[in-house]
Amino acid sequence: MNAGGDGYGIIEDGAVAALDGRIAWVGRRAELPGGWCARIEHDCRGGWLTPGLIDCHTHLVYAGSRAGEFEQRLQGVSYEEIARAGGGIVSTVRATRAASEQELLRQSSRRLAALMAEGVTTVEIKSGYGLDTVTETRILRVARQLGLACATEVKTTFLGAHALPPEYAGRADDYISLVCEEMLPAIHAAGLADAVDAFCEGIGFTPEQTTRLFDKARALGLPVKLHADQLSDLGGAGLAAQHGALSADHLEYSSRASVEAMARAGTTAVLLPGAYYFLRETKLPPIAALRERDVPMALATDCNPGTSPCTSLLLMLNLACTLFRLTPAEALAGVTRHAARALGLQREAGRIAPGLRADLALWEIERPAELAYAFGANPCVGRYYAGTVAPVSA
Repeated sequence: MNAGGDGYGIIEDGAVAALDGRIAWVGRRAELPGGWCARIEHDCRGGWLTPGLIDCHTHLVYAGSRAGEFEQRLQGVSYEEIARAGGGIVSTVRATRAASEQELLRQSSRRLAALMAEGVTTVEIKSGYGLDTVTETRILRVARQLGLACATEVKTTFLGAHALPPEYAGRADDYISLVCEEMLPAIHAAGLADAVDAFCEGIGFTPEQTTRLFDKARALGLPVKLHADQLSDLGGAGLAAQHGALSADHLEYSSRASVEAMARAGTTAVLLPGAYYFLRETKLPPIAALRERDVPMALATDCNPGTSPCTSLLLMLNLACTLFRLTPAEALAGVTRHAARALGLQREAGRIAPGLRADLALWEIERPAELAYAFGANPCVGRYYAGTVAPVSA
């Protein structure tokens, strides 16, 4: 399967040739150039090949559980009320600060293994559960270790501006100064971040504080992305576009003006149906406006302990179709080529095309819509990373 006018770009009885980890040729098997001699040949036995899946928004490295907060929400307490009472992100921060690097690596490896088992070959991992220099660095170091230990590309994102730590209560501007002047430069100098993110929200940080961080990130040459308009419309998606962000994520409350700005800037929309479902949100992202303006729509698990404790990217395809009314073809594009754009990897991954890395997933299905159709099922029977058969566990 490749990009094409049918939505899937299906190539029947196809073949893919890889050389030095890159796709050298793709097309119908009968048209394979003569004279080529494969050193290794894989018979897919009638299965379907897609690009390796990409989970472009996760908070995969953390410690602890927030099942108690899940119970609170079922009893009518809102996410905002829990956060303001010292729960939410800050409760995970306490557990993560107390965890050793080895413990974080152990817990996170299990989560990554679940994603890999579903054909994922690229994962973005954010920090944001440390909120101090030492722990934010530890989280990103663990994320880098995960990328070295398994046949999966890991892109790291610094999310120091995720929440206000207790020691900075009432001093958000001072905390942003710490993030900009101490945390980000140290993390950048250590080569631990590929991008910078922030939570621009009433319970997070203001557009002005976010702008300070983005200006610092761009001065260091780091691309930005943003948790935008999840709980209210602060113009976050438009702010992200103004700063040339790779992506604006969540977007439930984004305005048409923000969508227009994203279209002009080439900013990818990352939809997170797991959090929408888990928080029982009722305000849909502006899907029609995004379609109308041809804004690429990526999908991701948003794997995190508080609002999307999920390690199934295939489930996100089903949720996006059932809750957001995406088509199965749009959903699959959302975890392949559009997810690659959200990470700035469109020239590396997300499609089956010559020159791209030979990241592939093999499925025992009869038609590609099955990937979005059956929730709880995993028809992945093979995974290839850089042209090599890859394990499905970390």
